[in-house]
Amino acid sequence: MNVHEYQAKELLKAHGIAVPEGHAALSVEEAVAAAKKLPGPLYVVKAQIHAGGRGKGKFKELPEDAKGGVRLAKSLEEVESHAREMLGNTLVTVQTGAEGKQVNRLYVTDGVDIAKEYYFSLLVDRASGRVAMVASTEGGMDIEAVAHDTPEKITTITIDPAQGFMPHHARALAFGLKLEGDLNKQAQRLAKQLYDAFMATDAAMLEINPLVETEDDKLTVLDAKMSFDSNALFRHKDIAEMRDETEEDPSEVEASEYDLAYIKLDGNIGCMVNGAGLAMATMDIIKLNGAFPANFLDVGGGATTEKVTAAFKIILKDPAVEGILVNIFGGIMKCDVIANGIVQAAKDVNLQVPLVVRLEGTNVEAGKEILDNSGLAIVSADDLGDAARKIVAEVKQAA
Repeated sequence: MNVHEYQAKELLKAHGIAVPEGHAALSVEEAVAAAKKLPGPLYVVKAQIHAGGRGKGKFKELPEDAKGGVRLAKSLEEVESHAREMLGNTLVTVQTGAEGKQVNRLYVTDGVDIAKEYYFSLLVDRASGRVAMVASTEGGMDIEAVAHDTPEKITTITIDPAQGFMPHHARALAFGLKLEGDLNKQAQRLAKQLYDAFMATDAAMLEINPLVETEDDKLTVLDAKMSFDSNALFRHKDIAEMRDETEEDPSEVEASEYDLAYIKLDGNIGCMVNGAGLAMATMDIIKLNGAFPANFLDVGGGATTEKVTAAFKIILKDPAVEGILVNIFGGIMKCDVIANGIVQAAKDVNLQVPLVVRLEGTNVEAGKEILDNSGLAIVSADDLGDAARKIVAEVKQAA
């Protein structure tokens, strides 16, 4: 789960990390009121969307030369003008795709005199099974280009969670940023604080870009992005309440209500599978046969008929879906339960696209019998390869 910048900073502040003063706003009036609470005379008005690259982003509804989603304001009048232009409009960045994201809230912060920008992040490194601390002397909006063109400017330190954060990690980070004197000590303290916040919140990623050195020689968290392990949110009800469903695909929101793992993709073959590994293999074999998956959907190991019905309906809400492949290996999940869900969902939505089903495992014969006696045009498959070939052929034939 992702949160907005202002929410990430609230969490960091709760862990003793200093951040510039700021306030969220849902309207132009609230943005002006937020600015009045700040010292001024320099303010920063920031669009709050779940995507990076806001500063270089463009608004669809504004002229090409209009400013991006992060703007300086030297007066309350400028704050009002920026807020009026941003709220309700669609911001397109390198991370949103061409469709962009509508700006529904802003973050108005106090201005900071910047002497130097750095980059810092913490993330879960799957390759090493450790937490990776990544830092660079080249912070700011072009960090992706730095990583691609000059990787030697990036320092990566892995931390064994069983051992925890140690003083040598802090020193390595500070020296990687080429900081000296008091700034070096500040960086060491901040690295420890950020690591503690990362672990305490079960974060999957914490990115500070930029981490800035101010004109008065202070290190300050100027921007913050955080995402969290959704499986751990039951331990963090305060973080779970920060979820902004308007930033998510409506189908993914609906799927989460049924405890389904669903991610919308750009293809035309809908997939319903049990097990993440099997789901990925299913998507791969669809591509191998010349088509593209429309989604990742894992119904899990203990799905009910109602859950399967909901999954089926979610897939069919995608207008790009031209066919559906159901691939179930029944262990804990029983094939007859899946079959009942498929039949019920197909009847409820008046299925009009080809459907290929491959069942194997517990109660497979009962499941196949349910499908055969359903009166629906369901194509059975013997194995995964056969299922992929059949759904691709059925879609081409129906086109």
